[in-house]
Amino acid sequence: MQARAGTAPRRGTRIDEVMDAIRARIASRTYQPGSRLPSVRAQAKAMRLSVSTVVEAYERLAAQELIYARPGSGFYVAGPVAPLALSELGPRLDREVDPLWVSRQALEADPAILKPGCGWLPASWMYEAGMRRALRAAARTDTAALADYATPLGLPALRQLLARRMAGAGIEAPAEQVMLTESGTQAADLICRFLLEPGDTVLVDDPCYFNFHALLRAHRAKAVGVPYTPNGPDLEAFARALREHTPRLYITNSGIHNPTGASLSPVVAHRLLKLADGTDLVIVEDDIFADFETSPAPRLAAFDGLSRVIHIGSFSKTLSASLRCGYIAARADWIDGLTDLKIATSFGGGRLASEILLAALTDSGYRKHMEALRVRLAQAMQQTVERLEALDIRPWLVPQSGMFVWCRLPGGRDAADLARRCLGEGVVLAPGNAFSQSLSAGGFLRFNAAQSLDARTFEVLARAL
Repeated sequence: MQARAGTAPRRGTRIDEVMDAIRARIASRTYQPGSRLPSVRAQAKAMRLSVSTVVEAYERLAAQELIYARPGSGFYVAGPVAPLALSELGPRLDREVDPLWVSRQALEADPAILKPGCGWLPASWMYEAGMRRALRAAARTDTAALADYATPLGLPALRQLLARRMAGAGIEAPAEQVMLTESGTQAADLICRFLLEPGDTVLVDDPCYFNFHALLRAHRAKAVGVPYTPNGPDLEAFARALREHTPRLYITNSGIHNPTGASLSPVVAHRLLKLADGTDLVIVEDDIFADFETSPAPRLAAFDGLSRVIHIGSFSKTLSASLRCGYIAARADWIDGLTDLKIATSFGGGRLASEILLAALTDSGYRKHMEALRVRLAQAMQQTVERLEALDIRPWLVPQSGMFVWCRLPGGRDAADLARRCLGEGVVLAPGNAFSQSLSAGGFLRFNAAQSLDARTFEVLARAL
């Protein structure tokens, strides 16, 4: 059972330890219905416990009808298949550093809770005036826009606008090769459904956006981390991962990187694509932070011509996280298959959301809003970095743009422990190992500069350090 915020987790008996381990494997479907459990002696040896402890644990699980005994054969998992429990997949972590825990704490937090660890802007920083104008315009539109399903690819006018925006970044993607989705997350999910089989390997940056980890667990993929540098992925490690794991996908941000705030350099981009030549690797480029950039980074999709790169994005960070709409740009044959998959899993898209998004993006005030927002973010970043440095919390690098700063804690402090302490005082942090596939970022935190302007955040940090 998850401990309440601000309290220490309950310590169970050794019998509880065995039972929890078996339950976790059943919940993650590592142990399927009808599969034989390790013998009591093997389990006792693996967990360094007595045979009698394991026997008692197995008997209690049998009493709960989670497993059953076959005389002379051993213990077996009872059916039916357990509901998928994502928190039980992957390495066992304290729930406080689990990616889904971080998301839940930020999404479910009371308005009074401070959220320097969350991944979005304060609501008051969003394009509220333009959204209200777009909503009023939508209310006056024709009945079909208010009531009908969208076409399979999505609103043509919005796809044409996205094609023009991508062309400005050097990405040649005609509107016919752009498909709208319900969100950027759905875009990534559809691509995983389209290209992955359970057990396939996917490369991710280490660290990377933590929901990539959760999504890949849901698809039963094997994630392999590639260390990320201030200029992009470590190319030697990337080449080694290509040789050793034959990955199917690589998922990354090539604009503003989450969580580090770094940007991909042109040299690294060219060399990365060269390494991918002759392999079956598909690259998924998440461009959700494009409008925050002051000096645009190179895009892999521009260099590649959408041959092996799939470009995705949304506007949940700049326009509205409440209005769900994302997009995929890919080669024509893949868009065709993805469209069928979209229909199979969600049928028609949200036409009304697309209409509102189009009106907001083409509103004369959006460009001015983003110009002002970039200045505001730069000021918030400077202020946040200064306050953190006063506590001896040091940035890995100072980002050129965006909202995130990736910071090292002083004196080898553990970020998960610090997050637990701060949560008890009403501050939600994002510990480094939630972002790290190798769990090598235990001394790091990601801060959102836009959410770190309340002095109470630093007062709580100072007491907890």
